[in-house]
Amino acid sequence: MTPDFGRLITAMITPYDKNMQVDYQLARKLARHLVQNGSDGLVVCGTTGESPVLSKEEKVELFRAVVEEVGGQATVLAGTGSYNTQASIELTRAAEKAGVDGVMLVCPYYNKPSQEGLYQHFKAVAASTNLPVMLYNIPGRTGINLLPATVARLAEIDNIVAIKEAAGSMDQVSELRRVLPDDFAIYSGDDSLTLPMLALGARGIVSVAAHVVGNEIKQMLNAFMAGNVKLATQLHLKLYPLFKGLFITTNPVPLKAAMTLLGWPVGGPRLPLVEATSQEKESIKKVMEQAGLL
Repeated sequence: MTPDFGRLITAMITPYDKNMQVDYQLARKLARHLVQNGSDGLVVCGTTGESPVLSKEEKVELFRAVVEEVGGQATVLAGTGSYNTQASIELTRAAEKAGVDGVMLVCPYYNKPSQEGLYQHFKAVAASTNLPVMLYNIPGRTGINLLPATVARLAEIDNIVAIKEAAGSMDQVSELRRVLPDDFAIYSGDDSLTLPMLALGARGIVSVAAHVVGNEIKQMLNAFMAGNVKLATQLHLKLYPLFKGLFITTNPVPLKAAMTLLGWPVGGPRLPLVEATSQEKESIKKVMEQAGLL
């Protein structure tokens, strides 16, 4: 099983109304906007979508809404991973019923399983579904690093087909590409590391910044794939300050501030995250102005 998730996948934020309830209509509108502006696919209810503070019912309704809106036009991946294997299995099954194209499974956070524990966790969730699975390694937020040797073992499972890699180590990406099958897709999990990861054999990016510069990121990806590394580098360097500026505090806090500046009433984050400070908002505004977005 080697599905094509696309090159530019956007990790979608979850919009809330004034009462901090999920705004499903705005989520639909945002999904369509992203697909019309460079995104080949969307991750719904990933950590950028504030998955830890959404109920199972809210997640399933978001899966349904986005599939109804852009299904067939873009790949829809459901963020169904958690630190609870059985809960991940149940949500994965519900996502499959909702019609998504695949699931993304983050490493279990907080409980810090061993490499064997990680292997057994992902194996159990993958066995519960017919959907293709993208692993998600982000040690800075989970407290555990999914090592290349473990990913190589997991790649032997038919429906585990990709990884979103956000450990920040190009050596780790090199080792992943060295030990994984050629058709196993590696995606950058950091916008600012997409270009160097492409050079190491990555397929694309699961992006945060594509909410605001999706077409430009797509242009960078296409330029690199066409062999125009000079243009790809120019685009990367142009976008680099924005990539970094959207991470001046915990994601998705800056992104929600940026979307609000662009006229998207997506609301702030749910507690325990709080809105960007006035100083942070000013910094975000400045970097967006420099990028020509405001």
